[in-house]
Amino acid sequence: MPLSEQEQRLLDEMERHLMRNDADVVSAPRDGRSLSYRNIVYGTILVLLGLGGLIVGVSVPLIVVGVIGFVIMLGGVVLAVTPGRGPGKIRVEPEQAARSPQKSSSFMDRMNDRWDRRQGER
Repeated sequence: MPLSEQEQRLLDEMERHLMRNDADVVSAPRDGRSLSYRNIVYGTILVLLGLGGLIVGVSVPLIVVGVIGFVIMLGGVVLAVTPGRGPGKIRVEPEQAARSPQKSSSFMDRMNDRWDRRQGER
């Protein structure tokens, strides 16, 4: 069922608003937490080694070798999907460094402060 013109305009407006105002959506690919090719390669090698160990453990009645192969495969998958740290160090904003941390502020106050800082960057 196709959308009416009004629904299509409303959907387009919502998409523009989301891309303009939601920092998580806008900064998701650029926040330094993308997948690392090195981790993917090492993870793939571990998965293949673990698969070989699993096959050997099944073909030869050594259950321990199969279990170790499975654990190696699982570790390879976890390593492959773990995002990299990124090339740079963690950036500390000057206004955060100058202020002393307030331990007595509530959770909502901290969230409001973070929201205000994100809105001020635009």
